[in-house]
Amino acid sequence: MGTKINELVSKTRKLKIGDPMDPEVHVGALISAEHMEKVLHCINEGLESGAKLIYGGNRYVADDAHIKDGYFVEPTIFLSEDEESNLVKNEIFGPVMTIIGFDNEDEVLKKANDTEFGLAGGVFTNDLQRGHRVVNKLQCGVCWINNYNITPVQVPFGGSKQSGFGRENGMAAIEHDTPLKTG
Repeated sequence: MGTKINELVSKTRKLKIGDPMDPEVHVGALISAEHMEKVLHCINEGLESGAKLIYGGNRYVADDAHIKDGYFVEPTIFLSEDEESNLVKNEIFGPVMTIIGFDNEDEVLKKANDTEFGLAGGVFTNDLQRGHRVVNKLQCGVCWINNYNITPVQVPFGGSKQSGFGRENGMAAIEHDTPLKTG
């Protein structure tokens, strides 16, 4: 594995799983047993399709009696060359990441945009101009540069294509939920 992937795994190992009300926790439980089973099914499909499991992939059972029966899944990282797999094409809505290689900016944009979904995307780069150039071409509702899933309440959140509907948060949500009327 490359240096960057080893660095990613090292950081993922440090994520604390548990009660999301604990400010030290990074990964909380999934919403239901059914959803947890869907995420675990996606992980198993990934394994069966030949994707290489790099980290995680199992149900997480906490030692803490307070959350022991929660619907936790370990943060999971795959490496895949199959761009048509469900791991790549579908929204899993669980702690699952799939890494796909690319050679240049045009290729990564083509791969990233080749899906019917477009909720969110992130670009990690040492070149901030490149980061802005790439996120401007990504077909998704929310984009981050050099971080991920930081969603302040003032910033609208929502997807494009078949992801989500409308926008949550910020003035966009207020305007969407406030009908105009002339009296």
